[in-house]
Amino acid sequence: MEKIVFEKSDIRDFVKTTIAEKIEKLKNFIEFTLEASRDIKKTPKYDSMREEMQEEIYQMQKQLGALNDLRRNMAKVLNTATDRVQLGSLVITNKARFYISVSLGEFFFEGDRFYAISPESPMAKKMMGMKGGEEFTLNKIHQKIVEVL
Repeated sequence: MEKIVFEKSDIRDFVKTTIAEKIEKLKNFIEFTLEASRDIKKTPKYDSMREEMQEEIYQMQKQLGALNDLRRNMAKVLNTATDRVQLGSLVITNKARFYISVSLGEFFFEGDRFYAISPESPMAKKMMGMKGGEEFTLNKIHQKIVEVL
């Protein structure tokens, strides 16, 4: 099996860009919805529609706050090489690839599947401090750490 080389800084930049794009898209949705709510006629007949739009805007603003938190937390993620799993590590197991950073979930980078997970996640907590060659079991799934970058 050919060994694939991953450039952690490229993955870090990709995650940061993904978060920034999500923030920009959400800002555009909020602005669009605000404009649409202003365009609704000011009659009692349309009050419930405006109310629903306000609720939608509120929910999007909460999501925007969460994405801004992700962006702030990403700034704390180190890009240095590590031999033990810690914040900023890229962990390759026999089952998956994990980037210990923020809770972004599954993403594809250059055709490969990765999972950006928070250091507070059960998976990250299980792997913290481990190094290549060590094994662990979580939710009855046994994995071996192949490499820590």
